[in-house]
Amino acid sequence: MSLQRRHFNHLLAATPLAAALPTAWAQKRPDAVVLGMVLEPPGLDPTVAPAAAIGEIVHYNVLEGLTRIGMDGAVTPLLAERWSPTPDGKTYTFVLRKGVKYSDGSDFDAAAVKFSFERAKAPGSTNKAKKAVFDNISSIATPDAHTVILVLNHADASLPFRLGENTACILHPTSAAQAAQNPVGTGPFKLSNWAKGSALTLVKSDNHRQAAAVRINRVTFRFINDPAAQVAALLAGDIDGMPRFGALQALQQFRQDKRFVVEVGSTSGKGILSINNRKAPLNDVRVRRALSHAIDRKAFIDGAQEGLGRAIGSHFAPTDHGYLDLTGMYPHDPERARQLLREAGVTAPLNLTLSLPPPQYARKGGEIVAAQLAKVGINAKIENVEWAQWLSGPFKGNFDLTIINHVEPLDYATAYADPNYYFGYDSARFRNLVTTLAATSNAAEKARLWQSIQRQLAEDAVNAFIWNPAQVAVFRKGLSGLWNSSPISANDMGVVRWASVA
Repeated sequence: MSLQRRHFNHLLAATPLAAALPTAWAQKRPDAVVLGMVLEPPGLDPTVAPAAAIGEIVHYNVLEGLTRIGMDGAVTPLLAERWSPTPDGKTYTFVLRKGVKYSDGSDFDAAAVKFSFERAKAPGSTNKAKKAVFDNISSIATPDAHTVILVLNHADASLPFRLGENTACILHPTSAAQAAQNPVGTGPFKLSNWAKGSALTLVKSDNHRQAAAVRINRVTFRFINDPAAQVAALLAGDIDGMPRFGALQALQQFRQDKRFVVEVGSTSGKGILSINNRKAPLNDVRVRRALSHAIDRKAFIDGAQEGLGRAIGSHFAPTDHGYLDLTGMYPHDPERARQLLREAGVTAPLNLTLSLPPPQYARKGGEIVAAQLAKVGINAKIENVEWAQWLSGPFKGNFDLTIINHVEPLDYATAYADPNYYFGYDSARFRNLVTTLAATSNAAEKARLWQSIQRQLAEDAVNAFIWNPAQVAVFRKGLSGLWNSSPISANDMGVVRWASVA
């Protein structure tokens, strides 16, 4: 048993969930909420950095887009009150909501949309959706202050959904350069304080158009990546909930405690063993296929996720439109893995480094994967890294193997059509499939292409595709409005409120 697990079990034994309510809970304000987050974001501008933790804080709270993606994945109006495409699907006209102001009191208008989108598509932009969304925009017209017309190179029926992601948030034109430290947006909250390494606090914006309907005046996000510390913080009343709870071993105890609510929902996540396709011998498809055969997905999900999650066989989640179950392509087969390594000329043991970021799925799951790889002659040396180190190391292409959950929906183009992306997949055939899909409007042809895209990624064994995580939320009874599923990474605090609890 690992030291972390012994500490976790000791904590549960020493702190009964049926204990009396701590004093901290009796002093809670009915207009304030404290949430726990596994990861601290590297900045607060989701339009320039890829970390999902950014959206979990600012999306819908500080920054808004033209459309809203709900917890059920449905797209509804937000900063745009309506939109209409032309019959060929290449031109979208958005009519903007009137009376919208930024938190500093200045007006939101079409010029802000034009500025934000042109910034996202400009040369040198680091917006994660640049290639998939913004490069497809050929022109942006603003005939008046409340109308935006987007002309596309290729028809894209998914555009309203894409514009609801945090990569399409509308920034304040005069302060966009400082958005990573102090974003100014049209949302119901604004930044109050960020104590790096500890917590970040948002306060209600009086300039929001629906300020009177927002019941929470202060939201604090505490950064707690240690599972045992997450449990301790909930029990002590230091936090009111964790929308993405990591200490899954404690779920049964929390379910039995009447002070808490436990909800399990879906996500668009793709949990993978990322493989550096640039480095020998990992640039040999036989070696990558061997890695896929070496992994027992069920053992991973049971051991690292308490059985919560679904096996996947390509870079699509079961919740994604066009999903195809390809888990049968690489069944757990250690002997087949060893055979493929021999065919590739690999002499055992093959020594690799397995870099693991802080989330428990990676740290605990990494131990499981390393043990499975050892059985086929691969010595995966575990290297635990902090989130900032992961972004500056593996995410820059400096790694052998790493375990990560890609949370964005339908991010196949961003992740696999760019040879410069961190795992370095370079396939002209795949890029052609993506380009063809982008230019296709026929529904049946789109469905066929989506399946071809998934098969191509699986056949090339770009990464070892493991699981689609469930979302587990644990929070105090009486707190309502938190998302229990995540089609995107967000915590919409504008609809959260406290109810009286008997």
